Amino acid sequence: MSRVAIIGAGAWGTGLSVAVGRQGSHRVRLWAHEKEVCESIASRHVNDLFLPDQPIPKAVSVTGSLQEALLDAEILVSVMPSPHCRRLFQQMRPFLEPAMLIVSATKGLEEGTLLRMSEVIASVVAADGGFPPRVGALSGPTFAKEVARGDPTAITIASQDSALAEAVQREFSDPRFRVYTNTDVAGVELGGALKNIIAIAAGICDGLGLGHNSIAALITRGLAEMSRLVVACGGRQETMAGLAGLGDLVLTCTGGLSRNRSVGVALARRHKLPEIIAGMHGMVAEGVFTTHAAVELARARGVEMPITAQMDAILHQGKSPREAIHELMTRSGKSEIGAPTM
Repeated sequence: MSRVAIIGAGAWGTGLSVAVGRQGSHRVRLWAHEKEVCESIASRHVNDLFLPDQPIPKAVSVTGSLQEALLDAEILVSVMPSPHCRRLFQQMRPFLEPAMLIVSATKGLEEGTLLRMSEVIASVVAADGGFPPRVGALSGPTFAKEVARGDPTAITIASQDSALAEAVQREFSDPRFRVYTNTDVAGVELGGALKNIIAIAAGICDGLGLGHNSIAALITRGLAEMSRLVVACGGRQETMAGLAGLGDLVLTCTGGLSRNRSVGVALARRHKLPEIIAGMHGMVAEGVFTTHAAVELARARGVEMPITAQMDAILHQGKSPREAIHELMTRSGKSEIGAPTM
């Protein structure tokens, strides 16, 4: 049996453990930070805190020890919130092996360094006489609850290491979870991170009572500015037409299970960000962390991202959502094709 370690037992990490564990050909160890998560999975095979009412296969065991989770693991899937990625890989480093396949399923950017998660992982593992890790990025339109209950889902694994991508595709695919391969790591990772910002904006539109015209315009122009930054960072524009771009963007902007969209709805209804985060009970909306880093990355690359900039002003400067939308709609006129602004 293949040995898989999943680091992070939030909703997405748990959903992935269900998708991999139900195949019956893998031994899955799921690492959880929270003691109550370990207890509920060990005793009832359900993650009561982050993914309630979704049974976890018997092939999945849970542990609070990183060393135990990684023992003899052939594939490591990292699903921790982005602010914890560097610290956890520093802790895991003594237990990592050069042959291990590392799959990053975290959708975010590291504040300060502006690195993608695969870049964070590589920098930690290779530092101070370490080794260059075999890393890929897993992303696409996936709500954890729907993955866990077996709804047909498609996702992509991106890596320059073709053997890694093919192995993950082979090991993780089943009739309910279809895995595609891609070589555009930058595009796939940035698509997964940036779409969360546009989803917050979509939630704001909904919270303000705006209609389908507004959401359609937002998704379209959001995709345009995402694509500009992806290309500026060495990714491919066509990746943004795929699962990790348009697919994930549509899902998070329109789906009721989107945490980032829910944050936007609450902001539009005049709730304060600390209050919103406290009400999520430990769940994470990555767009809150990613927005400022994306603004800084766009500035460094000389890319205009007006929607992202307005979301940063709302989240971190207290700007009124209505004022932000007014500023977006009253910008100087541009050509749509090749236009740098909304």
